[in-house]
Amino acid sequence: MINPNPARENELMVTRRHLFGKTALGLGTAAMAGLIGAELKAEPNGAGGLDGLPHHQPKAKSVIYLFMSGGPSHIDLWDYKPKLNDLFGEQLPDEIRDGQRVTGMTANQKSGFPLAPSRYKYTKQDNDAEGLWTSELLPYTAGVAKELCVVYSTFTEAINHDPAITYIQTGAQTPGRPSLGAWLSYGLGTANENLPHYVVMHARTKYPEQSLFNRLWGPGFLSSDHQGILMRSQGDPVLFLSNPSGVSRQDRRAQLDVLAAINQQQAEQFGDPEVLSRIKQHEMAYRMQASVPELVDFSDETAATLEMYGDDVNTPGTFAASCLTARRLAQRGVRNIQIFHRGWDAHGNLAGEHSSQAKDIDQATAALIKDLKQQGMLDETLVVWGGEFGRTPYCQGGLTRENYGRDHHPRCFTTWMAGGGVKPGITYGRTDDYGYNIADEDGNPLRPQPNKDKWTPGTMHIHDLNATILHLMGIDHTKLTYRYQGRDFRLTDVHGHILTDILA
Repeated sequence: MINPNPARENELMVTRRHLFGKTALGLGTAAMAGLIGAELKAEPNGAGGLDGLPHHQPKAKSVIYLFMSGGPSHIDLWDYKPKLNDLFGEQLPDEIRDGQRVTGMTANQKSGFPLAPSRYKYTKQDNDAEGLWTSELLPYTAGVAKELCVVYSTFTEAINHDPAITYIQTGAQTPGRPSLGAWLSYGLGTANENLPHYVVMHARTKYPEQSLFNRLWGPGFLSSDHQGILMRSQGDPVLFLSNPSGVSRQDRRAQLDVLAAINQQQAEQFGDPEVLSRIKQHEMAYRMQASVPELVDFSDETAATLEMYGDDVNTPGTFAASCLTARRLAQRGVRNIQIFHRGWDAHGNLAGEHSSQAKDIDQATAALIKDLKQQGMLDETLVVWGGEFGRTPYCQGGLTRENYGRDHHPRCFTTWMAGGGVKPGITYGRTDDYGYNIADEDGNPLRPQPNKDKWTPGTMHIHDLNATILHLMGIDHTKLTYRYQGRDFRLTDVHGHILTDILA
């Protein structure tokens, strides 16, 4: 229905908050401003970061997060457990499981919890990495093992995909919190005003089993200009990057100038910071029309570089193309880059699925490390590899030595980091002989807690991982907060311990 009185449209938009803002009733307005606090404050100008940040000298300028969505098996990729070969088909001892909850997929299986050794050969690397064994599934990554800090003792409380991925990305198992990249954008702003501060890519895979929601790279309750930008593999790399037919760049500039003036007037009238965020987003989109096509054009890369990433590098959307794009983004000052690679949820055909998945990512992962080092960027670029949890040492479904499935396992799994202020060529933490529990130096199971005041040495909760990432980027995770709904929020909630033992 058409409004018969268009002049009243503005009045109809007035909310209770807008009414208080417009009436400006002295003491009442001041009291309201105090209650609302940071929710209505415009953020600093310039690069968009907060005053006083970084809190200390950063080791890393950018983070490239290679996220293996679905839960890669630490048993079959990184955590060598030869004892399992002698226990094939035997039941996981009750004292090892110790009452841990399991998913409904294996809780009632008639076969119980039969142990399944890895079918893949492991090789100990002849380099500086103490005790580092790598699976035959990752021959290229094994070649850069001396650059890696491999953490065997990552753990989380979440046991199903969506809460687990949400947890590691945002610090909470329920939706609504800002993602790691959004926090970095809020705190540090951008180092390149022609590119997004936070870029996300979905690499192609044969097993795109779980959906990935944009809230995983969303701003939560932060302003919307901290949202991660998803780059696409088909058509424009970013939606609506190209102008419509008949619209020139000069036309677009003139249109944005008029739109910005209208939005600025709206912001002054209503005091809504989201209007200012929209102006920023429009300006970023305009600048990206010039910067993004150059970014994804690999014609200036050497033949040797392209060869290092493999044949897939010239196919948009592949993991190889995404990794090279990530290096180019970091080279241009983008602070946070995430590549999601789905399909690691191997409940049945682990041999087929993990073999394919590892082949997808192995060569390009190693090439990214080598490339960053050749470019002189590895020392200032933090690379993180891992998933939302690991997989069980016991089998799900039918068990043979040739093939098997594994269920979700949050109690211990493997994550690795490289560059960006992390010690190279080391391992951190350990697990028991079953790969089921984090263990102490004598192999006894540990029951670590996420609370920083009860932190257990040799362990890495996902809050610890995020606290350490922020630290390497120059941020004290306890001080980067945002007041919302009456309390101060942060990425690590009330937890998080910086892993000083792995810092260079």
